[in-house]
Amino acid sequence: QVQLVESGGGLVQAGGSLRLSCAASGSIFSINFMGWYRQAPGKQRELVAVITSGGIRNYADSVKGRFIISRDNAKNTVLLQMNSLKPEDTAVYYCNADIVSSTLSRATYWGQGTQVTVSS
Repeated sequence: QVQLVESGGGLVQAGGSLRLSCAASGSIFSINFMGWYRQAPGKQRELVAVITSGGIRNYADSVKGRFIISRDNAKNTVLLQMNSLKPEDTAVYYCNADIVSSTLSRATYWGQGTQVTVSS
């Protein structure tokens, strides 16, 4: 069984930084893209950043220049370095990955979510 486990959320003042980490574990054959989404209260879940297995990155306009996504393919992990945080970045952040299991079935997996709160 494949699962994604996130860590690194918390409370930070505006202008501060946080780093989120997500590790995929289980019977994994390969991982295609990995990414982060977020959902603020009363809003729809939105894409924050995504990175392919080859290292191609894509960011939401609202975080460009402030957030950096990276991954370690050997460890099946994806990181999100969040700098210059703003109160509007407050949300639950979810890890997301497109994974092929050892049985060669492909599916999209989600982490349990981690709260990020930015105070003004």
